Amino acid sequence: MIRIAICDDELEARENLRFQLEKIINEKQEEIVYEFSGGGSAVRWLGSHPGEIDLLFLDVEMSDLNGMETARRIREFNRELKIVFVTGYRDYVFDGYKVGALDYVMKPAETKRLRGILDRAAELLLQESSRMFSFKNSDGTYRLPFSEIAFFYSDRRLVTVVTEKKEYTFYGKLDEVERRTEEFVRIHQRYLVNPDKVDYVGHDEVHVAGKCLPVSRGMKEQAMSQLARNMLGGGF
Repeated sequence: MIRIAICDDELEARENLRFQLEKIINEKQEEIVYEFSGGGSAVRWLGSHPGEIDLLFLDVEMSDLNGMETARRIREFNRELKIVFVTGYRDYVFDGYKVGALDYVMKPAETKRLRGILDRAAELLLQESSRMFSFKNSDGTYRLPFSEIAFFYSDRRLVTVVTEKKEYTFYGKLDEVERRTEEFVRIHQRYLVNPDKVDYVGHDEVHVAGKCLPVSRGMKEQAMSQLARNMLGGGF
């Protein structure tokens, strides 16, 4: 399922695009999750909800923060989001590729073109799914690149995902997370680390993302071997 958002400061334009998308969505499994009335609100919300939106239809000509600047700010913290510019002027088309836009749509949007864009987005997301970790909590659904995750740790039925910028918690078991993260290394009953984020390997501890984590006796031999091979460039 593709989770879609629309950003346009004109209500009528948002409604028209939503109407066109819904005609296609009824045939598929996509969902329009959010609508934003300005670039500023989109940047703020997306910044605090990484991975919750897969595809953003972004109007270029907005009054508070134009579409190009909105996209540039989004790219500062999110390189994965698929952005499609919506515009009435072809002059902006080439600027869109500077911020990694997937495509553009001329107003009024044509159903055939929108269907093609949704198909492309779905194909790309399927290809990227093996590099992403998805989970749900009370705030919504998140999809984070494995490369941004430093480590996981568990406390009873709660699992915390630790990145360099933020932590996220969800209900689950670390054993289940381990099965979904083949290249991560289990160093302790409570800790699962990304070997690419390990800064230091000690006698019975590792340093990851500025934190010192214990290595348990039972997992020490295998964990240290895996971490050493990774640090030497040998992989798994």
